[in-house]
Amino acid sequence: MDNWFRSKWFVRVISLAFAILFYVFVYVDANNSTNSDSTFPGKTQEMQTLNDVPVEIKIDEDDYVVSGVPEYVNVSLEGSLGVLTPLIKQRNFSAFVDLRGLDAGEHIVEVEHNISADLNVYIEPKTVEVTIEKKATAEFPINVDFINTDQLTEGYELGKYEIEPSTVSITSSQSVIDQIGIVKVYVDVKDIDKSINNREVPINVYDTQGNELNVNVQPENAVVSVDIDNPSKKVPVSVETTGELPEGYSLTSISPSVEEVEVFGTSNVLKDIKEISTNEIDLSDIEESGKIEAELSLPEGTMVPNNKIEVSVEVEKPTTITNVPIDVEDLEEGLEISFIEPDDAKMDISVVGKETDVKELSAEDFQVTISAADLEPGEHEVPVKLEGPDGLKTTGEFEKVKINIKE
Repeated sequence: MDNWFRSKWFVRVISLAFAILFYVFVYVDANNSTNSDSTFPGKTQEMQTLNDVPVEIKIDEDDYVVSGVPEYVNVSLEGSLGVLTPLIKQRNFSAFVDLRGLDAGEHIVEVEHNISADLNVYIEPKTVEVTIEKKATAEFPINVDFINTDQLTEGYELGKYEIEPSTVSITSSQSVIDQIGIVKVYVDVKDIDKSINNREVPINVYDTQGNELNVNVQPENAVVSVDIDNPSKKVPVSVETTGELPEGYSLTSISPSVEEVEVFGTSNVLKDIKEISTNEIDLSDIEESGKIEAELSLPEGTMVPNNKIEVSVEVEKPTTITNVPIDVEDLEEGLEISFIEPDDAKMDISVVGKETDVKELSAEDFQVTISAADLEPGEHEVPVKLEGPDGLKTTGEFEKVKINIKE
């Protein structure tokens, strides 16, 4: 046995055997340790993907503008839950492209991140092609576009407007500046019936094809004030009628209670209006003088404060006053008179006038006379003189009467 230990080959073989045993021991121990760790929370390997992670751009913003950088990227993270979970929850990381130090032109750059080195990070897309251009600034006038003008409150129209500021400063690349076709703001006037004062509206920029451009606008909003007008004009009122008065009646006058009305509407509508008439009044329903209510016939797109007015109607109705006595004047003393026709010395009188003037008349309101001056005894035909209230048309039953004078 002692000879074995004195042999160099024996010692070498023993040393190799111990080395192999030690290696096996460490390898098994390491595997056991790994398997043991997988049973504890926070040590399990997981992968999660975050969609729409915003991309920051690092560049000298005072001198350059960039295009081609995606707004978002997808980021996949792999690692232990103990590191992965709080990172996803807090989102305390960023994805970015660092363009500092690059000249104007086209470049392919990598999307970078500042995520913990304890995680494996995969970004899609990994690289992007960007264009760096020198920054340019230009002034443009602001146009005002009124929308829903056809839905303004009826009778109202747009008047003068003011916008502050009237121009806007736009900053972008020169190539984008050259594409700008129009700068405008939109003002919605649907159902508006009063002026707009200091309404703040966003400023929009479009190219010559009508596509909206994403540019730096200063200021971002403008303030618009708009006069909303309600034009009007005064026009005469006329009365329209239909039909005929009942038999025996005649129309003396028909007139509105107001000579003119104020009509509201847009300027285009008002310019062609010369007068406003009532709806047709049916005369066949009228049997006496008085006032009636009538609606105004308004052209489309107009209005008045009060759509109804009073109309005064005066009608005439023939009235007969019966048995009015015939008085004799200037009969000489010593003579007597008798009536042959009419034998009762009375006659009827036909009166035509305003219904309100004739309805209370009686025989006492009239004086019917004949004159016997210079008449000798015998039969005579003498004219009848008729007197009555002013303003009435009166007709006696007889123009002459036959009388007999005796001594």
